[in-house]
Amino acid sequence: MLNTLDCPLDQKVTFAEVPPRVVPPSLLLEADPSAASIASYLLDSWCFAGFQNKVVIAACVIKKTDTNLAELFNISVSPEFQGSGYGTDLLKHVIQFTRNKKIKRLELGTGTFGHQLAFYQRMGFRVSAVIKNHFLDNYDEPIWEKGVQHKDMLRLYLDL
Repeated sequence: MLNTLDCPLDQKVTFAEVPPRVVPPSLLLEADPSAASIASYLLDSWCFAGFQNKVVIAACVIKKTDTNLAELFNISVSPEFQGSGYGTDLLKHVIQFTRNKKIKRLELGTGTFGHQLAFYQRMGFRVSAVIKNHFLDNYDEPIWEKGVQHKDMLRLYLDL
């Protein structure tokens, strides 16, 4: 499924479902600093890319986890394009794709603070649970954002 939008910088960005090999690993590592974690969900997931001038500038990975449920595992935008609306447009595209697959709920896990949490909340996601010590127990290296270490994970959902 292709979708082209006019984005804030008047640059055409095309969103499409793509094979996992199309998404640059460095882009996925922007959102998830663990290559092992990425490998655990990437190959049997739906992958999407945002292309600008045939270059992948954004990516999203979701996976159907039950009949009516999917999980968003990764969404990232190249650093030079962050803050320009491409992530929002990509997530809107992925949400519509998920609805078209007759999935009723989209879930994800994220840190308990930071711009990612605000991004998901702006898109309508709600908190369902807190997973204590998730980032301490599941990542070899500490994850820091603006001088604060991520420790717990928030589970969020969006009813479709």
